[in-house]
Amino acid sequence: MARKLRIEYEGALYHVLNRGNYRRDLFETVGAAKAFLAVLEEGSAMFNWRVHAYVLMRNHYHLALETPLPNLVEGMHWLQGTIATRFNRFRQEQGHLFQGRYHAILLEDRSVLSRVVDYIHLNPVRARIVEASAAMTYRWSSLGPFIKANRFSSLVACDWLTTLGLTDDDKGWKRYLAHLVELAGSPDEQKRLGFASLSKGWAIGTLGWRKAVARDHAHRALSPGIEAAQKRELAEARWRKKLEELLASSDRSYDQLLEAPKGAPWKVQLARQLRQEEGTSIAWIAPNLHMGKPGAVRSYLSRARAGAFSIADKCRVFSGE
Repeated sequence: MARKLRIEYEGALYHVLNRGNYRRDLFETVGAAKAFLAVLEEGSAMFNWRVHAYVLMRNHYHLALETPLPNLVEGMHWLQGTIATRFNRFRQEQGHLFQGRYHAILLEDRSVLSRVVDYIHLNPVRARIVEASAAMTYRWSSLGPFIKANRFSSLVACDWLTTLGLTDDDKGWKRYLAHLVELAGSPDEQKRLGFASLSKGWAIGTLGWRKAVARDHAHRALSPGIEAAQKRELAEARWRKKLEELLASSDRSYDQLLEAPKGAPWKVQLARQLRQEEGTSIAWIAPNLHMGKPGAVRSYLSRARAGAFSIADKCRVFSGE
């Protein structure tokens, strides 16, 4: 089966990510992380990229890139190939370093870019490596170099800072840190900003923009995959809206979804309503209602249909516990 071609154009914005092969640790040593950043600096200068943010986690990386020239494919081929060669030479190994093709998600505009930058900078916080107030101390993120003014020439922040109403100075960075701390402490706001989908799909932006991109690049044999992705995105948007309505009507929040037991009767009731009223897939319900694996959700729903909950359980459903 032929690979789908990448969408490239002048000034394109991307969220680029990849994992180690077999989810192996890529950056288990200081030297490995330094080597990656050295190649990123070298490559961004070579291909005239603008790097808006980066983070290296133990077994994967995230980049927010802008390509003034339509050269993402050429640049990423050089970047990953150079990194793999240097890593393998150092470790005296052979074979694939990365899991497969890198994932490059198109971003519509600076507003979407700012959300991706926040997502990238909060990765170590969401992984519970550092507290939000200490996010700038995480060594392998662009946040520290930005704040300490110790950035390489292709690492830029002015565009997304301006979108957030901030300036590239001490005052602006203090406000940005406060913004990250507030965002880290608000799962509801992360949900509203679509954090769960910022590493998925082929493009992030309005439906009209995605349709226009699909139409303009249909000659590159991308439209079948894009059409399927659009349908999935529309369905998930409808399911998300219904979930928000059900939570509001029951006076509950996303925080409670996260904190409650996986099989809490009121969560099972939500799942039943989503299935019955919107045809929501169990694969979507499981992670979004924090109910464990899809098989567990099927079991909860089966028990509910069979009336297997105890009288006490049913009372808790109706009383809102």
